[in-house]
Amino acid sequence: MLRFAVILSVFYIVFSAYGFQAFKTLFKNPLMTWVYVGLFAVVWLFFMYKLASYAPGSAMQHTTAIAGGVFFSFMILGFLLSVFMLLEDFFRVSVFGYFKISDGVAQLPSRRKFISSIALGIAALPFGALLYGMVKGKYNFKVLKYTMEYDDLPDAFDGYKITQISDVHSGSFDNHEKVAYAIDLVNKQQSDVILFTGDLVNNEATEMLPWKNLFTKLEAKDGKFSVLGNHDYGDYKQWHEDKEQNDVLKKQNLEDLKTLQREMGFDLLLNESRFLKKDADRIALIGVENWGKGGFKKAGDLQKAKAAVATDDFKIVMSHDPSHWEAEILPDDYKYHLTLSGHTHGMQFGIEIPGWIKWSPIKWRYKQWAGIYEQMGQYINVNRGFGFLGYPGRFGIWPEITVITLKKKSLT
Repeated sequence: MLRFAVILSVFYIVFSAYGFQAFKTLFKNPLMTWVYVGLFAVVWLFFMYKLASYAPGSAMQHTTAIAGGVFFSFMILGFLLSVFMLLEDFFRVSVFGYFKISDGVAQLPSRRKFISSIALGIAALPFGALLYGMVKGKYNFKVLKYTMEYDDLPDAFDGYKITQISDVHSGSFDNHEKVAYAIDLVNKQQSDVILFTGDLVNNEATEMLPWKNLFTKLEAKDGKFSVLGNHDYGDYKQWHEDKEQNDVLKKQNLEDLKTLQREMGFDLLLNESRFLKKDADRIALIGVENWGKGGFKKAGDLQKAKAAVATDDFKIVMSHDPSHWEAEILPDDYKYHLTLSGHTHGMQFGIEIPGWIKWSPIKWRYKQWAGIYEQMGQYINVNRGFGFLGYPGRFGIWPEITVITLKKKSLT
């Protein structure tokens, strides 16, 4: 941890000091100089303090996350300012060298205000976006609605409405009123069923206790179903120094989480299936435990989960990590009409303009990272997440409540 803190501090100080050249070029007032230095110093001291008191799992907690979010916002500001100053210095040194060689006499050109103005203007955009995301964006809930047509949808389910939420991460919440608003927003959709695709907590089942009554209020006439996400297993926390005792406490935490979900009215599917029934028709709901590529937990067992499901059933799979879709779900001999996942959060930062652009750095890690995707007549929806983790905010990739209406495809 000490090495990590030193490395971060070196980069932070270098970026902030070099980027200060742009600030100094634009603002000659000594007071503004002290404002710049003071802000960067306070942010650095606060983050170092939180790192010094770090314990496994505490990086997920509210104040530590805020300290980290503000720290990296300022680091990005300093970095972008430094990039422009470096490019300008390259030009200045080149001009100096040219005249020194040709005339023998040269003076290093002074910095230009318009370059510093451009640097500060561009650097302020992501800086401001990150800060806005921490203040407002993390609770800027959006309801995204999709209509999905299938030629083999059972007749009784024509118009059936599903609400999906994912990645609650209750240990990160800090505003009861905003979360209550989101719960009401879910209920206002009046969906037939609510499906939750994992990561109820960051680490500990107790993180959900302050929010238990709110989530108990979620209502759907055909019930609420859930699966586990990678964070629900408690793998990202050291529970005890003794390995045997650590395993005991972690196992108990998982059992407590399962009990908590049942108490909130969720039917937790642990590599098993249920049937949603209307009249003489049914839909198979298949819930697998977490299965993820790239070092993530692989507790999911699709073969076990589908054991009671027939080949010709209409099938909806709940699987937290979208990497499971291409790795195991698509290659399976069954046709899975719709898979519901989460996990990526859309990295909580990006740009989305419907019909124009959908971009986030997470696209370089996950092929399916937000929204609807189709392969071989099978679909997956990757929910952008209800809560937030790590960076205590969202910008551009807003918290999501997904509403999917199933329709029988017309034969004409």
